[in-house]
Amino acid sequence: MKSHWLKKIRLIFAFLVFIPIFLFFCDFAEILPIELSNMLRIQFIPAILSGSILIIAGLILITVLFGRIYCSVLCPLGILQDIIARFAKIGKKNKKKRRYHYASPYSILRYTLLIICVIFLIFGESSFLLLLDPYSNFGRIAVNIFRPVVTGINNLVNMIALKFSFYNFYHITIHTITIFSFVSALIVLLIIGFMSVMRGRLFCNSICPVGSLLGLLSKFAVFKIILDDSKCSSCGLCEKSCKSQCINSKEKKVDFTRCVNCFNCLNKCKTNGIKYKFAYSSSYKAPYPVNEDSLKKGIDRRSFIVTSAAIASTIPLVPAWAQTEKKDSDKITPITPPGSISLKHFKEHCTACHLCVTHCPMQILKPSGFSFGIDYAFKPRLVFYEMAFCNFECTVCSEICPTGAIKKLTKDQKKVTQIGIAQFTKDRCVVFKDNTSCGACSEHCPVQAVKMEPYKDGLTIPHVYEELCVGCGGCESICPVRPLKAINVKANEVHKEAVRQKEEDAPEINQEELNFGF
Repeated sequence: MKSHWLKKIRLIFAFLVFIPIFLFFCDFAEILPIELSNMLRIQFIPAILSGSILIIAGLILITVLFGRIYCSVLCPLGILQDIIARFAKIGKKNKKKRRYHYASPYSILRYTLLIICVIFLIFGESSFLLLLDPYSNFGRIAVNIFRPVVTGINNLVNMIALKFSFYNFYHITIHTITIFSFVSALIVLLIIGFMSVMRGRLFCNSICPVGSLLGLLSKFAVFKIILDDSKCSSCGLCEKSCKSQCINSKEKKVDFTRCVNCFNCLNKCKTNGIKYKFAYSSSYKAPYPVNEDSLKKGIDRRSFIVTSAAIASTIPLVPAWAQTEKKDSDKITPITPPGSISLKHFKEHCTACHLCVTHCPMQILKPSGFSFGIDYAFKPRLVFYEMAFCNFECTVCSEICPTGAIKKLTKDQKKVTQIGIAQFTKDRCVVFKDNTSCGACSEHCPVQAVKMEPYKDGLTIPHVYEELCVGCGGCESICPVRPLKAINVKANEVHKEAVRQKEEDAPEINQEELNFGF
C-alpha cells in the first residue's frame, strides 16, 4: 500500500468512529439505537474500569503492532482536537506559515500525571483520573456544551417550521444541564482547544494518561514512521506538518512515544525520505534519546506554560475544600442509579462521562457539583424534581454504561432494586397541617410501599412500608408540598433488594399514567 493512502484511510476510520459517538452523546430525541453504546466500550479507560480484558489486550496489541493508532482513530477527544486545529487553520492569510516544529517532550509532567492516576486507581479512586481521561472529558463536553447547541438548533428549526405549518419537529427542553457542569466543561474545552490550536496534540502528549501509557508501548511498535538517511534532505516539511511535534528533521529522528500515526508527514515529503514501515531493520533508528539535556529542556519556559495549563484545568476543584468544610454537617448521600450496587462501587468506576445523563428518558440524572465531596464531583445522581421519577421498568442507564459503574439489570431485577427508601415527614404533610385529604404519594407508588391509613375525622395519612419501597421517587415527585416536600427518598449507600409483592396483591400498574403525559 502506498504511503499517501494511509492518511485517507485513517481519516475515514476516524470519522466512522467519531460521528456516531458524537451523535450518540447529543441524541436528545433518542433516535439512535441503544446498541450504539457498544462503540464506547472500546475506549481505553472504560475498558480498564469495566475489566474488559479482551478489549484491553486488543488495544495493547494494536499499539504494539502499529503504534498509537488508538489516539488518532478511536479516541473522540483526540479527533476533536484535530478538528479544532483544522478549523483554526482556515482563513489564515499565510498558508505557508510554519505551524509546528520539533519540541522536547515534557517527560516529567506526563509520567508524573500517569503515575498519580495509577496510584489513585490502585486505591479505588477515580476522581483524579476523570479530570484527565480523554473519553470522559469528551463526554462532558458533548453533553453539557454540544448537546444544548444541537437542541437549540432543533428548537429554532421547530419555531421556523411551525410558521409554515410544518409539524415534523417538536420543542425540546433539557433539565439535566447545571451551571457547574456547563462551566467546568467549557473550561476544559477552552484549555484543550487552546492547546490544539497552538501546539497540536499537546494535551495528548503532555497531560493525557492514556496517551502517556500508549506512548510507552509504541516505543516497541512493529511498524513506525522511519526517516531514511539516504533520501531525507532535512528540509523540515515533515516536521512542520507533525501535530505531535515529535519529528526532529535536523537529527532525522522521531520520538515514537509521542507519534499518534496521523500520517500527515508522509504526504509532505518530496524525496520519499519518510515512510511508515516495518521498523526492525538495518535502517531502524532509535527514538530521540531522553538524556539530561532533553530533561533540562523539558523544564524550561514552555514546560512552565504546560504545567500551568494542567493546573488551570483543575481550577473547578479549588472551591471544593471550602464547600466540604462548610457542608460536612449537612452532607447527605447521593442517590446513585439502579445497578450501581453501592456508593463505593459507583465512585470507584464512574468517570462522569455523562452518557447516562443524556439517555435518561425521565431526565432525573443530573451532574453533581461538590455538595457530596471531591470524590463525587461531576458524577451523576438522581434528582426527583417535579413530575419526574425513575421509571419502574426502565433500565437504559444500566444498558449503556461503558465503565461498569452501572451494572446491567433485567426489568425484573430493576423492579426490586432498592436504591433508597421513602421517608415521610408528618409535620409537612397537608393532611396533618391543613386537615385536607391528599394521598397523591400513595396513588403514584408503583409497588404500593406508601399506603394511606386511618388518621382522624375520616382522613387518611401516608405510611411507608420500607421493605417494599424501591426508592423510585414517584411519591416525592408528585408531593404537592413546597418548598420542602412531605415525603422524599433517602439514599441507600449499598443497594438492597426490596420485598417483592405477591402477584395477587399487587395492583396493575398503568405506565402511561405514571409518566404523567411525558
